[in-house]
Formats: sequence, C-alpha cells, structure tokens
Amino acid sequence: MTALAGSTPDALWATSLRRWNTVCWLLFAVMAVGLVAIDRPGGSKYVALVLLGAVVLSYAVLDRFPANPVVRPHVYLSVLVVALGGLAYLRGNYAALFMVTLPHYWMFGRTPRASTLFLGLAAAATLVASVLRQDGWTVEFFTETLVSTVLVVAVGALIGLWAHSVVGQSAERARLITELEQAQAELSEAHQRQGAADERERMARDIHDTLAQGFASIIVLAEAARAGLDSDPARSAQQLRSIESTARENLAEARELVGSGRRPDQTAAGSVAETLRRTLDRFAEDTGLTVDAELEDLECDQQTRIALLRCTQESLANVRKHARASTVGVVLARQPYGVELEITDDGAGFLVEESSGFGLDGMRKRLAELGGRLTVTSSVGDGTRVLALIPLGATA
Repeated sequence: MTALAGSTPDALWATSLRRWNTVCWLLFAVMAVGLVAIDRPGGSKYVALVLLGAVVLSYAVLDRFPANPVVRPHVYLSVLVVALGGLAYLRGNYAALFMVTLPHYWMFGRTPRASTLFLGLAAAATLVASVLRQDGWTVEFFTETLVSTVLVVAVGALIGLWAHSVVGQSAERARLITELEQAQAELSEAHQRQGAADERERMARDIHDTLAQGFASIIVLAEAARAGLDSDPARSAQQLRSIESTARENLAEARELVGSGRRPDQTAAGSVAETLRRTLDRFAEDTGLTVDAELEDLECDQQTRIALLRCTQESLANVRKHARASTVGVVLARQPYGVELEITDDGAGFLVEESSGFGLDGMRKRLAELGGRLTVTSSVGDGTRVLALIPLGATA
C-alpha cells in the first residue's frame, strides 16, 4: 500500500495504517460534501474542488496501483503540497486536511530526508498562502496560523522520525530473524549430512570388519582346499567345513546389518577373553599357524568388547594376507591406565609410514570413538606389533 507499510514487518503497523487510510478517505468525503453543500457558488469553490479532486485522484491511483508509472509517491506529495497551499489561500479551514495527511509524507517520502523536505514545503506553502490571504503579516497570522502550523509540523516530524526508527528496527529484527532461521536450517542440514556420512562410514567399517574379512577368509580357504583335494583330502574337507561355517556367520552378520541397522554383535555370549579365544582357535585351524595367546579374563562394556574383537579380526586378516608369518602372539591384559591388546607376528613386516588401507584407519577410528589409540610398529623383515589401548573410562 505504501512505502512505509510495505517495509513494516509487524501486523500492528499495517492495521494502524489501514485505519488511518480509512480516516483519510472519510475526511476527503466530508470536505467534498462541505465544499458542495455549504460554500457559496463561485470561482474559489470550484478551484477548491479541483484541488481536492486532484489530491483524491492521485491518492486513489497510488493506493490502488502503487506500481503505476505516472503517479509516483513524490508526484502525489507534490500535488498535496500544491493543494494545501491553494486551499490555504482560498479558505481558512485547510488545517484538518493538513493534519490527517501528515502520515503521507512519511509513508510516501521513502526516506526521512525526502519526508522532511516535503513536509517543510507543505508548511511553507500554507504559511505563504495564509499571508497572501490575510493581506500581510497580521497578528492573527502570528498568533494562530504560524503557531498552529509550526506545532503541527513539529509533532508530525517527531512522530514520523520515531515511526521510521521503529520500522527500521523492526525490519532489522526481521532480517536478523530470517538470517538466524536460514543459519539454523543450514546447520540442521549440515548435521544431517554429517550424521549420514558418519553412519555410512560406520556401516562401511562394520562391513569391512565382518563381511569383507569373512569373504577374504572364504577365498583363501577355497584356494587351499582346491589345491589339496588330491594330496590331502582330509585337510580339504576340514577347510570346506570352515568355509561353510564362515559363510553362515557372514549370512547372520549381513541379516543383522540389513535387518536392524545395528552393529553385528558377536560378543553377546561369554567374556571378551572367550570371544577372542574362539576367534584365535578358528584362525589357527584355518591357517595352520601357531598362535600363542595370553588372554586375561576381563569384564568390559559391549562397545569395548566389539572394538577389541574387531581389532583382533583385522590384525589376523592382515597376518593371513600379507605377513607370511609362522607364529602369532596375542596378549590381552588390564593395565593401570586401561585395557591393552597386543598382537605380534614374526612375518615379513612393512613400512608403517608408507602403508595405507581401510583396515588400519578403521581400527584407529573405532578406538578413537572410545578415547583409545592404536600403535603399529613394524619394519621390513622384523615382523609387526599392533597395540590397541582403551582407557579404563570406556570399560564397565
């Protein structure tokens, strides 16, 4: 409807301006009726009607069609200044129109400077017209017209500046709220993306530590069984049974991952030492390597048990695939600073700083989630030592 109303974010301001707009239309109607019914016929009557009609027409066009290219806000204010000056010259009761249209200078002025300029022009026009109508600087002009006009203009300017200040603060507050809502939406989206990425990484790590390792074991056992079918049928049969057992375990783990989205739980039964013992016995049976184990019977929470099992499985898988070792040592013990798992082999070793792979990174991240750390020590020809430490605060 107006420049001021258009920039006001509060419904209270819009309602107040609509009410003032209604009062303005009522005043236009009363003035028109007064000019037609009360004033004596004559040229001044018709000129006053023309001036009022110009104001009404300009205001109606701007109110109904604010984007029209002809009657722009400053054009309407210019017409209002001319009309007030003309009515002040022709008649003495222009003050009502001046007071009711005071908000228009701030509604259509766009800026405080422009609003003040047009308000000053309107005041000057009415004062000059009053001087001309009263034939000079009379006492009545100074005591009535000048004082009342200055008071009206001063009050209008103060109210207008205050309204602009309030509207500016409201607009700034609305802008800040919008920016805050956008920031919150972006933050929420970022959290969702991060959560999805973390979940994908967790699923990938679980798949690598369970299904992928199981499939790798099946491949190695299948190759060994095929190679020994003629020379050692009993050994091949044992390897086929291991393949079947591993496949069943992988199937159960896959159903757990797909069906519930939870981490596969192979540590539900027995202590962590018993779980690791079963894993080591299975590894020794499948590979024929010598496994020396010293496993202290510890009570740990579920996440710690899973982390210890996954580290053991990953380390044994690396021994199977890369180490070419003959002996593997595993030590599980409680230390003053936490639970310690050490896995060593006498294999070929490798350069730790040049190694890259999902397995070691997965172990490091899994332990880091529990506040622990992974240390890998190795050199070419001297075997490998993997040390996993989980602080006591992560255990039950």
